[in-house]
Amino acid sequence: MGRWSKRRDRPPDPEDYPAGPIRDLAAAPPPPARTPVSEVEFLAVDVETTGLDPQSDHVLAIGWVPVTALQVVLAGAREAEVRPPNGAGVGPSAMLHGLTDDALTEAPTVDGVLPDLFAELHGRVLLAHHAPIELDFLRRAAQEAYGEPPPFTAVDTLALHRQFVLGEHGEIRPGALRLDEARRHFGLPRYLAHRALTDAVATGELLLAQVAELEHRLGREPVLSDLSPTRRR
Repeated sequence: MGRWSKRRDRPPDPEDYPAGPIRDLAAAPPPPARTPVSEVEFLAVDVETTGLDPQSDHVLAIGWVPVTALQVVLAGAREAEVRPPNGAGVGPSAMLHGLTDDALTEAPTVDGVLPDLFAELHGRVLLAHHAPIELDFLRRAAQEAYGEPPPFTAVDTLALHRQFVLGEHGEIRPGALRLDEARRHFGLPRYLAHRALTDAVATGELLLAQVAELEHRLGREPVLSDLSPTRRR
């Protein structure tokens, strides 16, 4: 089965990773599952890509913003455009996010952005809306850059939102889980979609609304495990 399966049920050992950004990330894990959410540091992350398949598509932009003490810290926000590999173009995805081949000519490749992103994730939980997209693309990029996928602990605001919109018979209205619709559910303002930093900020704000609703339902402050975090190694 390989050594990844052997590590599945224990915290990642930094020595299992090659020296560099991934080992450093493994050496700075997020807090325990019973930590009150107000004490958890999150990093809301969004990636814009050429498509939805991390095996054949490419990252074009990464946006991130810290969420600390249940506040979106705009002073720590960053967006990095990414140049796709030689021979790969933006293609029709430009119609969604507005990123064109010309605009990305001088941008760094993804391996030039990952060290900064991973450094920001030290001690933090990755936060994303439909997190498998972010996780799969970042793991694929790190695998190609460093030979290993990084360890991530992630909270998915889309998965968390299911419990707020699930109907009496288990049905969910079509489109209800989209980021803009989830924000509308809580009366949050609408932002322009498919911009990496804007979507990261929107996701951070959505988490705050979800935590407030969850606290009301639970009758206590939620802890990290109440957000159903997932761990990827």
